[in-house]
Amino acid sequence: MSTQPPLEHDELVRRISRDLADGYDEELEMEIEDHHPLPGVSSSAASGGEKDYRREYFRQLFRLQAELVKLQDWVVASGAKVLILFEGRDAAGKGGAIKRITQKLNPRVCRVVALPAPNDRERTQWYFQRYVPHLPAAGEIVLFDRSWYNRAGVEQVMGFCTPEEYEEFFRSVPEFERMLVRSGITLLKYWFSITDEEQYLRFLGRIHDPLKQWKLSAMDLESRRRWEDYTKAKEVMLARSHIPEARWWVVQAVDKKRARLNCIDHLLKQFHYAETPKPLIVLPQREHHEHYSRQAVPAEMLVPEVY
Repeated sequence: MSTQPPLEHDELVRRISRDLADGYDEELEMEIEDHHPLPGVSSSAASGGEKDYRREYFRQLFRLQAELVKLQDWVVASGAKVLILFEGRDAAGKGGAIKRITQKLNPRVCRVVALPAPNDRERTQWYFQRYVPHLPAAGEIVLFDRSWYNRAGVEQVMGFCTPEEYEEFFRSVPEFERMLVRSGITLLKYWFSITDEEQYLRFLGRIHDPLKQWKLSAMDLESRRRWEDYTKAKEVMLARSHIPEARWWVVQAVDKKRARLNCIDHLLKQFHYAETPKPLIVLPQREHHEHYSRQAVPAEMLVPEVY
């Protein structure tokens, strides 16, 4: 059994610091970099190639997010139905990619589904039943942060399903997804791929960052121990559910920023969208009424101005 190779302390601190900064919104990250250098990152590194790399990432991300807004408008105007599944190991970067996709979009058009573990009633239902109510209607984009492929991954590895249920899943999932596509849904499936070492570093970052410790569950820690079991399960899943109607796309995700850009770029290229013409918006003049005066808010209703 392989052991995790030790990392130099300075390199470990540097990489965890970068991961911490990566959790900020991009505008805040730029502001902090300009005026308050990141801990663990030398000023020479921050002002050199790494800073240039980050600025290019911001430039490309904002450009792609503008294209996502055009895609959103086209989806609404055309009545398209879009469903995107995000799968990958714990700490693979799925949530960060989803955040950047949805950041500038209308939550009434583009919504995220992240279902908890099934309850007692749901465990007795047809396996796909609890996912069906969340499927997109016309003019909607739905992003699943994990999906029905839980059965092929965590449920199989952790023994939460029987071998018979596991085999039935692989008999059913191709037909289920073909049915979705025949109904007019565009289905995209992304697997975010990271290395053993990268997951180790990201878990360390979560352990030492109070704002991210909530992301670490007992199941996450157990998944770390069972790395090889999850690898085998992933390989079987990709082999048995990669169909022409709903292909798997693997995103190389060791570099989070590149992974986001590559995923969004690929997503956009799956649609023949065009910019939707919009009517000219004219701000109307506000009406003024002679006998109206704004009433003062009672002091006891005001939130204290601490800042």
